[in-house]
Amino acid sequence: MNEQTPSGDEHQHGELADAEYAEFMELAAQEGFDAEDVAGALDEAGHGPLPVLAVVGRPNVGKSTLVNRIIGRREAVVEDRPGVTRDRVTYEAEWAGRRFKVVDTGGWEQDVLGIDASVAAQAEFAIEAADAVVFVVDAAVGATDTDEAVVKLLRRAGKPVVLCANKVDGPSGEADAAMLWSLGLGEPHPVSALHGRGTGDMLDEVLKALPKAPAQTFGTALGGPRRVALIGRPNVGKSSLLNKTAGEERVVVNEVAGTTRDPVDELIELGGKTWKFVDTAGIRRRVHLTEGADYYASLRTAAALEKAEVAVVLVDVSESVSVQDLRIISMAVDAGRALVIAYNKWDTLDDERRFYLEREIERDLVQVQWAPRVNISARTGRHVEKLVPAIETAIEGWETRVPTGRLNAFLGELVASHPHPVRGGKQPRILFGTQAGTRPPRFVLFASGFLEAGYRRFIERRLREEFGFPGTPVHISVRVREKRKKRK
Repeated sequence: MNEQTPSGDEHQHGELADAEYAEFMELAAQEGFDAEDVAGALDEAGHGPLPVLAVVGRPNVGKSTLVNRIIGRREAVVEDRPGVTRDRVTYEAEWAGRRFKVVDTGGWEQDVLGIDASVAAQAEFAIEAADAVVFVVDAAVGATDTDEAVVKLLRRAGKPVVLCANKVDGPSGEADAAMLWSLGLGEPHPVSALHGRGTGDMLDEVLKALPKAPAQTFGTALGGPRRVALIGRPNVGKSSLLNKTAGEERVVVNEVAGTTRDPVDELIELGGKTWKFVDTAGIRRRVHLTEGADYYASLRTAAALEKAEVAVVLVDVSESVSVQDLRIISMAVDAGRALVIAYNKWDTLDDERRFYLEREIERDLVQVQWAPRVNISARTGRHVEKLVPAIETAIEGWETRVPTGRLNAFLGELVASHPHPVRGGKQPRILFGTQAGTRPPRFVLFASGFLEAGYRRFIERRLREEFGFPGTPVHISVRVREKRKKRK
């Protein structure tokens, strides 16, 4: 079942081998699909991890405004005072047909470390996760000492940089932008993030700087250790778990929530194998102005997820499943990582709390029933060894690929026994499909009409029943056959 493409045998059709691709395109043509559309759909679904663009710069230069402009919608919080970016830090964007992720680093907090240190900290965390960087400078103000400090960081990191001279609202500001050549980062691109002026030209440069597909930092042909991110809200026991698995005190463990700020990468021997564990700072639900360091924790967790293959989410069973827990699980699923849920502090449970916990899991975690579950105690080490089979199961599901022929036989039976409900006198039908990618499994279904969300969920459920996919999100995209225009 776990049919992986051997390294070095790369082809241009996502995860489809040449013969399978040719057969599939013939099938698409018979059903009246445009060959270019089909190839585009496969390419989109089979892209693997998207390249990551970090937007960095000192406070109030318009980073969040620029992020909103790039993603084409108003999602990043924008307010005319520094330090208001909240919670979410990564967004998906598209420009000129290419997709990439944007990391917004607007959430600095001046009072935590002093302005220079805090700007450096947020830039450093974001640059670590990024394939390329947009460095935003306020052209009207010119280059400041803080800007110069960020330039040093960027030089050290060696990532491609696009210099954005923001707040150039008209031709008169072009001279201000030209002054930024002095930073030594190449051509400054004059932009008004607020009005959209010049952003297209800047994004063209961004596409040149971003790799077509980022280097895989995991699962190399040499069999490097698999990367596991330990994530969870503050004080849930991540550092205790890392220390227990490492067999020594590697990380400061403190009753004060959120003492871990930077992730600590550790090679851990567990279950006869070597793993690379990343202990990340706890994520809080809200990043208030007084808690700037927790914003970095959230940013750093996003960076750790970008580099990981599996997310082990720790949940504290002594407390009710919280909104933060759900948000962190969503973060891992949205990042497309394999997922294991570890219920920590299990040794503290009495029968009454266990009863309520099971009800909470049934009610709140129904969307991730597919994730392997392990009940552990990080403090005592109870059942920690059970993490290994759970992680291995999740990775196997994450890398599983269903051959196209087998998938279409399954879809044919499914459509015959459970057709889509009739809507407005029409009954859309799945015509055929393929699995365009793995890590996580990504399917493209081609249909005669729009498939409702409920029916898509039903398909995912049946796919899991038939082929497994434990421990991994499954992505399903649907392409609808366009009506052919009559030729005159």
